[in-house]
Amino acid sequence: MTGFGKSIAEIPQKKISIEIKSLNSKSLDLNLRLPWLYKEKESEIRNMVSQKLDRGKIDLAINFDSLDTEIIPVINKNVVKNYFTQMKEISAELGLNSDEQLLPIIMRLPDALKTEKPELAEDEWAIVKEKTGEAIGQLNDYRSEEGKSIETDLIRCIGKILVYLTEVEQHEGERIKRIREKIHASLIENVGKENVDMNRFEQEIIFYIEKLDINEEKVRLKKNCEYFLEKVASLPPNGKILNFIAQEIGREINTIGSKANDSSIQKLVVSMKDELEKIKEQTMNAL
Repeated sequence: MTGFGKSIAEIPQKKISIEIKSLNSKSLDLNLRLPWLYKEKESEIRNMVSQKLDRGKIDLAINFDSLDTEIIPVINKNVVKNYFTQMKEISAELGLNSDEQLLPIIMRLPDALKTEKPELAEDEWAIVKEKTGEAIGQLNDYRSEEGKSIETDLIRCIGKILVYLTEVEQHEGERIKRIREKIHASLIENVGKENVDMNRFEQEIIFYIEKLDINEEKVRLKKNCEYFLEKVASLPPNGKILNFIAQEIGREINTIGSKANDSSIQKLVVSMKDELEKIKEQTMNAL
């Protein structure tokens, strides 16, 4: 969801810069920094962004350099004259002769100067609106390029998990054999070979091994990986559902690890978890 876009609009006596950038976020979080001249268009700008960008922490800033005198303060003549009349009357009542000193004092009083801000011209707004759309388009293009790279990484990580899953299956036969031998040896050591009922032992070992069976987890893990790849290839927005599927993949990997009771399979589970963490990080960048 990260990206950047910038466009420049040039009109007579003014150069306008529009910049937009985005970071990861679960929802659309839009922050606007607008000059006073464009404040009246804030809702329209927000609507433009929300229609073209689904998620992300978005910062959009519009700045301009004005080359004319449109915001230079001017003297508020009526206010100054009124101040002068009142202060002259007060001076006369107090017997003061300070007409020449009154004006500098008056110019520091409230409202002696005023700033007349021009209204936003429709033709100027049309240009700014077009350039804002261009900046948003650049950001979307940036996101699309990043998305292609993320897609490649996700497919590679899922591929590795499936390879590790195949290797888990290769260790399963030996795993059951080792578990059986380990339990049998422990039983003989503790109660003696002559006290072991082999028929009862075989019944118990079958019950125990059933608890350690991971066939269902392997099937679900494979199905979840296939579903993940299906959603990766679908049109966005699919980032949230990819994150949900990744959580399901994690559950199956954890269950395989808890049932494994085998160092070789545990190592493969750790490798799968490592790939899954990469997937989770990348799905946060996906729309």
